[in-house]
Amino acid sequence: MLGDFFQNKIEDAGATARLRGMVGVLRKRDVVRGMTPAKLRLVLEDLGPTFVKLGQVMSMRPDFLPPEYCDELMKLQSSAKPLPFSVILEVIEREYSRRWNKIFSYIDEEALGSASIAQVHRAILTTGEKVVVKVQRPGIYDIMNQDIVLLKRAATLLKIVSHSQDVVDFNMVLDEMWTIAKQEMDFLMEADHIEEFQHLNRDVEYISCPHVYRQLSTQHILVMESVEGIRIDDFDQLKSRGYDIDQLGHRLGENYVKQIIEDGFFHADPHPGNIWIRNGRIVWLDLGMVGRLSGRDRAAIRKAVFALTSHDTFEMKAAVLSLGVVRGKINHTALYQDIDAMLSQYGSLDFSDLQMGVLTRQIMNLMRVHHIGCPQGLSMFARGVLTVEGVMRMCCPKVSFVEIFAKSLALDYKKHFHWRDELDKAKREGFLLLRKSAQLPEQISDILKMTMSGQTKVNLDLTGSEEPLRKFDQMINKLILALLVAALLLGSSTICTTQMTPKIMEIPLLGFVGYLIAFILSMRIIWEIHKGR
Repeated sequence: MLGDFFQNKIEDAGATARLRGMVGVLRKRDVVRGMTPAKLRLVLEDLGPTFVKLGQVMSMRPDFLPPEYCDELMKLQSSAKPLPFSVILEVIEREYSRRWNKIFSYIDEEALGSASIAQVHRAILTTGEKVVVKVQRPGIYDIMNQDIVLLKRAATLLKIVSHSQDVVDFNMVLDEMWTIAKQEMDFLMEADHIEEFQHLNRDVEYISCPHVYRQLSTQHILVMESVEGIRIDDFDQLKSRGYDIDQLGHRLGENYVKQIIEDGFFHADPHPGNIWIRNGRIVWLDLGMVGRLSGRDRAAIRKAVFALTSHDTFEMKAAVLSLGVVRGKINHTALYQDIDAMLSQYGSLDFSDLQMGVLTRQIMNLMRVHHIGCPQGLSMFARGVLTVEGVMRMCCPKVSFVEIFAKSLALDYKKHFHWRDELDKAKREGFLLLRKSAQLPEQISDILKMTMSGQTKVNLDLTGSEEPLRKFDQMINKLILALLVAALLLGSSTICTTQMTPKIMEIPLLGFVGYLIAFILSMRIIWEIHKGR
């Protein structure tokens, strides 16, 4: 008991110190004078790895922040000050329970890359293979966990104060961020992702990813083959080596569409630093953060792309409802009109000018306005597509990602189309239709019987009736208050004719309180009438 008490005291002291540090950063950036997208990015960078990761997650949520904030937060880098080489060696020896030189003949003291969660070094195994070693920063889990607890407390307080009923729950965003961060902090999970990616792309000749040394990888250390290649945005080197950059960009788009539509397992952070070219093959690096789409999500995305190409508002509306989670009452007429207005923007637009990422963010904004929650997979999909499109615009600006998407969908449909399956499906649906048609007279008879016996109930929902009903409800509330004021005045006046004590200014106390309450309620009624005008 005593040990737990002191442990809690230490944790509370740590949380207090962390909170003091956060307040210091906010003062330094002068947030009381207003927040801008650039200032928010700088604040998050100053607050540390948890907040950098939170900013990266929020940049994927246009249903949570305005577009200009999302665009700015996408610039957040996970770069951090490198750890001393001695600390890296300590972590390696602690994980392997042996001296580092029993496994590696050489480790480069200079970090290849240093991020908020891990640090990467080039190395050579005692067997001679060139590798890269990804080492997790010691204590990073505890730091991020403490920050999450503080943020959740703040989120709960804000919810109590604001009574907000918005579709986006900040606690949900925090949970999403913590899930992604834990994914990235478990290097065995990243190894699983790499092997799953290799398996799914085993038949694609121009795609690869680094080989993982499983026997040397732990939860805090990941050992992979060293990739000697060229970044996809290093166009001068690519051209000097004779690569066709347009072809590379086209293949990149085709493979990313395959990851989304066929596999439902895609790279969630496809920036140029994670895409390299080696021996003519596209090598995907850093699979710590991946996205998954269910079969239902993929079907809804297919439906949305087909609706866009055919300008079918009804199908796009069905796709939007399938993609999200309805969290409130939906005005279907307004939703249809907003989608129709969105599609009309693309009526005369050529596919080469269309941006899939921008379209996805427009759809997510529509979902926010109409109280439709956005699942995690869709937000990661939106960010991934936006990033890949940016890379493709640099590589092959004349090639449209949407065109590749639509073409891949058509090929996918042809590949999975079988006459026999379609005939069997038509037979099943025809049989079900006949059964339901045969039951129709019986169902109509039951409805008539229930109606004649007074058991039928009809739920009527009139579109556009919410505003008149709200005004009517306000009018009734004012009338009730006016009646209460009249009753209080009448009751207080009656009490004043008695000799009831105690008294205030020769008025019985109870009567005085009644007059006071009547006065306050009268002022409220007058204010609401004035405000309504």
